[in-house]
Amino acid sequence: MISKGCEQCAKGGKMVLFVYGYCDQRDCFYCPLGENRKNVTDVYANERKVESDEDVIAEANRMDALGTSITGGEPQEAMAKTTRYLRLLKDEFGEDHHTHLYTGITGGRENMRRLSEAGLDEIRFHPPLDLWGDMHGTEWEDILYVAREEGLTPAFEIPGIRAEEEFLKFLDEGAAEFCNVNEFEMSQGNFRRMQEKGYELQDGHMSAVEGSKEILDVMGDHERVYFCTSVFKDAAQHRNRMKRMARNIRREFDEVTDDGTIVYGKTWETEERLEALGVPEKFYTVKSDHVELAWWLLEEMVEEGDVEKGEIVEQYPTVDGQVVERTPLA
Repeated sequence: MISKGCEQCAKGGKMVLFVYGYCDQRDCFYCPLGENRKNVTDVYANERKVESDEDVIAEANRMDALGTSITGGEPQEAMAKTTRYLRLLKDEFGEDHHTHLYTGITGGRENMRRLSEAGLDEIRFHPPLDLWGDMHGTEWEDILYVAREEGLTPAFEIPGIRAEEEFLKFLDEGAAEFCNVNEFEMSQGNFRRMQEKGYELQDGHMSAVEGSKEILDVMGDHERVYFCTSVFKDAAQHRNRMKRMARNIRREFDEVTDDGTIVYGKTWETEERLEALGVPEKFYTVKSDHVELAWWLLEEMVEEGDVEKGEIVEQYPTVDGQVVERTPLA
């Protein structure tokens, strides 16, 4: 049985709250953060830059979020901000709004207490790579028990760089609840550094690293180890999140695609012209310099010569409304 946080991610129901872009770890050559997120104090809710608490709530409502994952940078290096947002989310959406946090440091008991009191449910530790296999008897073992004592669910979340049986021992000993292994990926933020380390992409993949799935030969049979592929992240997590948003904000005439995008028609005819053609009000919306309407209706009107020109627009349901494709009609 997968964790509640992972279950919500698979449904596309987890909002990603990026709280702080700074991190003291300097040897993570695989860090995927792009330049717009590194070493910044800006906050992002999914792709939305947060200017106020209302932006966080609006983004959660936009996707009908079931929960939130807190990430960075290093969220424990901005505890005041991290705990404030945790309280905001719990106060707004209630205790059932599941929260988990990714961290690359232990943090200590005081941080675990503060996070728990603020409403954090689950904490996922990512120990530095050079400590893998040598964590027993260190603060990394201690913090798992401390986190649990303070009311948190402790777990590991690691990139699939190599198999490491010590993580399995922590699971069997009851110290950690589960271990998520993310397929090792190359991104725009780490591509050059990964190449310098000798990593290559899998044939036919845009991000997955060659050999990452071999970690399953050692760790994959454990019932509490979950391997998250790059394909799953894109095909399930991201796409399902887009679908949730699209269904939540769609107008009556918008079409939601299998990819979670919204499709509609756009024309520069006047409202009076549409009224004269007998178009029902529920099939269009008047904007400042154009009209948006059902794409299939616009296509039909252009083909019959009732409307001179227009276009079919496909866009993401995100707050910036990034356009995926425009198809002219004339």
